[in-house]
Amino acid sequence: MCGGGKLGKKRIRIIDTTLRDGMHAVKHKFTVEQMVKIAGALEDAKVETIEVSHGDGLGGSSINYGFAAASDKEYLEGVASVLSKSKLAVLLLPGIGTVEDLKIAVNAGTKVARIATHVTEADISEEHIVYCKEMGLETIGVLMMTHTVGPDKIVEQAKLMESYGADMVYLMDSAGAMIPRDVEERIVVLKNELSIPIGFHAHNNLGLAIGNSLRAADVGAVSLDGTLRGLGAGAGNAQEEVLVAVLDKAGYETGVDLYRIMDAAELLDSIVPQLPKIDNTSLLLGYAGVYSSFLLHTYRAAEKFKLDPRDIIIELGRRKAVGGQEDWIIEVAAEMAAKKSPRGNVA
Repeated sequence: MCGGGKLGKKRIRIIDTTLRDGMHAVKHKFTVEQMVKIAGALEDAKVETIEVSHGDGLGGSSINYGFAAASDKEYLEGVASVLSKSKLAVLLLPGIGTVEDLKIAVNAGTKVARIATHVTEADISEEHIVYCKEMGLETIGVLMMTHTVGPDKIVEQAKLMESYGADMVYLMDSAGAMIPRDVEERIVVLKNELSIPIGFHAHNNLGLAIGNSLRAADVGAVSLDGTLRGLGAGAGNAQEEVLVAVLDKAGYETGVDLYRIMDAAELLDSIVPQLPKIDNTSLLLGYAGVYSSFLLHTYRAAEKFKLDPRDIIIELGRRKAVGGQEDWIIEVAAEMAAKKSPRGNVA
């Protein structure tokens, strides 16, 4: 088993996001009891950090993003009750979650806060990053949809988060649109320009979540996200048990017990009726570079307006839709239906 603290290996931190990003795949309906059971298994596997919240972060339970089966407070307090070594983490998107939501998270036992914005909007994270630092939380700035801009813009925005006090900056390939050279280009320039560590969050729409995560580690990322069985929006995330095995074979130390993380992954087989896969639509999300959480909303819009969901996705990609604009899908679909748009052609 890996996780034995082998000397001479570069350390890669694993942040588990099964109980946050994985919420997308179950329509945010994990029960508190299910979360507690999974979190307990993750702690047994020696996963250092476990992120918990609605799929769209604290405060996400709403008509726009889907109502969760329980409140943030209930989820966080339930999971915190079974953690003694693993750190409880949350994600917050300014504009969806608020400082008041962060207060609830702190009172529930949260130790790590990740503040996420679109890659060009880091300036809206200042209040939340500053608050988290004042509360003594490890605070990670997260830039989403990082495939949509070049390295110079990413550096500019990451430096803002660093200036606000972030302990680390994470790049999210939110649409699963990157190939390994895209990851390398962005991580290398950040490593050269920042004085704080860099992390990477992959999605699997193009089947590259593990490969992209490994490339990120090879060129300087020190923290990677994963989910059990790859549970997540669209085609899912980097499959955590696979990621741990691959990193071990590549000469990295994660501290995660491979056998026990495999056991934890098996829990999902009896809880989640359908695990993510790379179907044609989620593949197209990656190809078009559209945020993975748009998938269910796109299907609903396609059914409502009798459109091919692929056409909607390509159009959203053309319009450079960003996270938080899920309600815009209806407007786009209505415009397309009114124009009787022909089927998309990606050739």
